[in-house]
Amino acid sequence: MPNTDRIDAAPEAPVAVSWECISNMARENAFAARLTLHNRSEQPIAAGWAVCFNTCRKVVPGSVAPGYAIDHINGDLFRLSATAPGAGWPAGAALVITYDAQFWAISMTDAPLGFYLVPGDGGRAADLGDPHIVPFARPEQRHRGALDRTPLADAAGRYVENSSASLLAPEHVGRITPRPLVAQFGDVACTLTRRTSIVFSEGLSGEAALLRAMLDQLPDQADGAAARILLDIAAVDVAASAGSPAHEAYQLDIEPGAVRIRGAGAHGVFNAIQSLRQLLANGSGALPTGRVADAPRFAYRGMMLDVARHFASKETVMRLLDCMALYKLNRFHFHLTDDEGWRFAVPALPELTAIGARRGVATDGQACLPPSFGSGADVERSAGSGHYSAADFVAILRYAHARHIEVIPEFNLPGHARAAVVAMRARHDRLRAAGDVDGAERYLLDDAGDRSVYESVQLWHDNVICIALPSVDRFIDAVVAELVALYRSAGVPLRTVHTGGDEVPAGAWLGSPRCQALMAARGWTGIAALRSDFLARCRAILARHGVALAGWEETALEHQLVDGRDRLVPRPQPAAGGGGMLVYAWNNAWGWGQEDGAYRLANAGCQVVLANCANLYFDLAQAKDPDEPGYYWCGFVSVRDAFVFCPLDMVATAGTEPMGGPVPPQALAAMTRLDAGGMACIVGIQGQLWGENARSRERIEYLAAPRLIALAERAWASDPGWSAIGDAHLRAARIACDWNEFANRLGQRDLARLDASPLAYGYRLPPPGAVLADDAYRANVALPGLALHYTIDGSEPDAHSARYAGPVPAAPAIVAFRVATFDTRGRKSRTVTLEPDHADYE
Repeated sequence: MPNTDRIDAAPEAPVAVSWECISNMARENAFAARLTLHNRSEQPIAAGWAVCFNTCRKVVPGSVAPGYAIDHINGDLFRLSATAPGAGWPAGAALVITYDAQFWAISMTDAPLGFYLVPGDGGRAADLGDPHIVPFARPEQRHRGALDRTPLADAAGRYVENSSASLLAPEHVGRITPRPLVAQFGDVACTLTRRTSIVFSEGLSGEAALLRAMLDQLPDQADGAAARILLDIAAVDVAASAGSPAHEAYQLDIEPGAVRIRGAGAHGVFNAIQSLRQLLANGSGALPTGRVADAPRFAYRGMMLDVARHFASKETVMRLLDCMALYKLNRFHFHLTDDEGWRFAVPALPELTAIGARRGVATDGQACLPPSFGSGADVERSAGSGHYSAADFVAILRYAHARHIEVIPEFNLPGHARAAVVAMRARHDRLRAAGDVDGAERYLLDDAGDRSVYESVQLWHDNVICIALPSVDRFIDAVVAELVALYRSAGVPLRTVHTGGDEVPAGAWLGSPRCQALMAARGWTGIAALRSDFLARCRAILARHGVALAGWEETALEHQLVDGRDRLVPRPQPAAGGGGMLVYAWNNAWGWGQEDGAYRLANAGCQVVLANCANLYFDLAQAKDPDEPGYYWCGFVSVRDAFVFCPLDMVATAGTEPMGGPVPPQALAAMTRLDAGGMACIVGIQGQLWGENARSRERIEYLAAPRLIALAERAWASDPGWSAIGDAHLRAARIACDWNEFANRLGQRDLARLDASPLAYGYRLPPPGAVLADDAYRANVALPGLALHYTIDGSEPDAHSARYAGPVPAAPAIVAFRVATFDTRGRKSRTVTLEPDHADYE
């Protein structure tokens, strides 16, 4: 798989593409754009040509420049063509095509991607790559119409925002993240080396092996005798939160001659090793003597990775697991399937990966899925192609299990299922052509007579399985059986399977003869009964395999009239022991009316994982910056947004609605709060990294960290007490103080830990804030402790350039002030440029 965030056109690509957002103010809920396509080859392109591309912004009908048409094929795939019959494309000619599209375009993520040329003579499709994106420089390009109140995160805006952060002395910055319940350190040193001995009790050989690998990174020897390490399982005396998993508690005692680790269980010992790993991050082997006693706040501390939209290699997944383990996260939600890809091999159903794991324009006669999210025409080079072999999957399970991370696989049904639907339709057609009619029908997922009309959020028109078919149950059973077999082969328990259930588009099943016939036979008058029956069947299939059911919030909600309004309310739950499910609540965009959905579910007795989009969707852009990757439909999610999340009282730190406006106080006051029973039903929190824009390992790691560390802080550390502060100004001051310490922890300690070999994680470095004010160039950084380096001669700064230590006086000799943030490896953020005329560029 390619490891690039952008797919640039090869030098021999026949067409060069440029794209520009002209204005977001041209019309309501739409923006104007311009495409420029230059035939730079020496040959004309024959009539009948088309240029295809992916975009999340649907083209407005009738808005395309005369002489051209842009047709929606399916999903995010569009086709540009000339409307005049016989219109060829002369060599050297440039086509300039304007059009309008829905909503707005304020960042690189909004641009169309993955262009490819389909010749009119039937030749092979040619990848053109991503377009040159004209910078978003004017106000009408940078704002979402007149209602957009979110300030632009340019250099000046960041400078103001960063000004509230201050550098703390090291002794005022926590040494361990997440913050432990008890941490006391002295001035005496303890030294470990790669020769340090490890003594461990029964049942801790795996933990000892991981500790040995960690010690092998230390120097061979040091002055004086090295301390030894003792690992043991025993009772731990620590005041943990209610609901805290007792077996994860630990005590770490560091003396000059010995390090004693005691865990309430093997997991507790592992957690203590991670704290020790953090204390050893500088690689010298020296650590302070002292005592740490700790236990987690929540039992479930998770991270979800979507590998369906773009495939992530086994190694990329393992790197994320390493990062999770370092910060004591213990659930890996593995989103394996969606409309755009199926990544889990089922030998009995080879089409699932032969077709469902390949994306592009096939040239070998083998069917595949269409390009999505800019993945391009070339199937083999596509970041949308790939799957995990059985050996890969088992290796991931074992790797996670060794780090005390439970892998929760997700197969998204009944919506978000196009990859499976297409694959099983191809299987049906193959077997039917061979005369095996019964075999063809055995695992079919769609009703051939379905005339339902719908469009999913991702613009698909055929992505929902027909839940009336008995073959659907056989399909689910076959997938789960293979899953159970691989977990057994890995020697890892399979406890929970997530079956998705989100975003089924309105209109699905209404035109399906099979669904309508089943509803009539059962006396059901609405689709809700059909959906409830499917959920019960899923629960029963999993129960036969000894596995619990999990799903997104839609699986636990139903539409009801409440005070004359259509509301989503919790479905009645099965009696205790009757097959309840784990519910992941996500859709809490402020101002949309569903903010308290998670609490209503918990108060109704559902076991809830908080997956709130407004704080924990790590695929969303981190700031309103044209160069910051990610969507922003729920707003922008910064590290601070994840840090200030209050799991048991979200209203206490409520954010703004997605356009940046405040949520009315009366709306906040009317939101459901957790009752005592509901609090006990919040089992934990989880970060989500959806894959639409995660086209490479580099992009995954950029989006994940350091937001993942803030997630871990809120999932593990004790309640910071913010919601108990009644005065809003005092609460804000306390939050600001706590955030400043955490920002210092990131800047002074945690990001350097991620720099350390062998992990060397590719986290996001925040670009600096900078202004030219009072006759001096001034810069600052969001995470105090990170280094800024600058130049004044117009050259690009590197780690050897002058380190910023204070304002740089303006002078005629300064060509431009260019500054960037650097990590301990010499990696840099985007460069900020201040010209003498006060303009800033990035």
